[in-house]
Amino acid sequence: MAAAAVLAAAVPTPVLAQDDVGIALGTKPAGVVIEDLDGNPVDLSDYLGEGPVLLEFWATWCPLCAKLAPTMAAAYERYGQEMRFLAVAVAVNENPRSIRRHLQSHPVPYPVLWDADGRATRAFEAPTTSYIVIVGADGTVAYTGVGADQDVMGAVAKVLGRPPS
Repeated sequence: MAAAAVLAAAVPTPVLAQDDVGIALGTKPAGVVIEDLDGNPVDLSDYLGEGPVLLEFWATWCPLCAKLAPTMAAAYERYGQEMRFLAVAVAVNENPRSIRRHLQSHPVPYPVLWDADGRATRAFEAPTTSYIVIVGADGTVAYTGVGADQDVMGAVAKVLGRPPS
């Protein structure tokens, strides 16, 4: 619960520099088991090292996440066939039912997972919501960033070895 309190307190904090927040670049994050919104276990290690993965630490009440949503949807539309996208819903002031209700009017085009016990939040050292971690195909952290103004397209292109568009 301490991680949840840190997340809640950190939301109004100014945007931190990209590549300078949370888990260190080059780190191989440990896989952790969280849940889907139906309570089924999801082992993140099944995705890490099996291809590039983008994780967005997210909440329904997060204004920066709402502002980031169009950018995330565009990145998924462009790169979703080449990179796995996952939203990790933090367990602060919400539950799977409230998340499902929110998604009815604000759909996300990729899976939304539930970090009930803060395992993923701790493993990826998420300092706040709107935190993005991109793990390269080799299983190491290639990008971290926070806030609505992240260059998600550029970060994804770089991890995929493409010129920025």
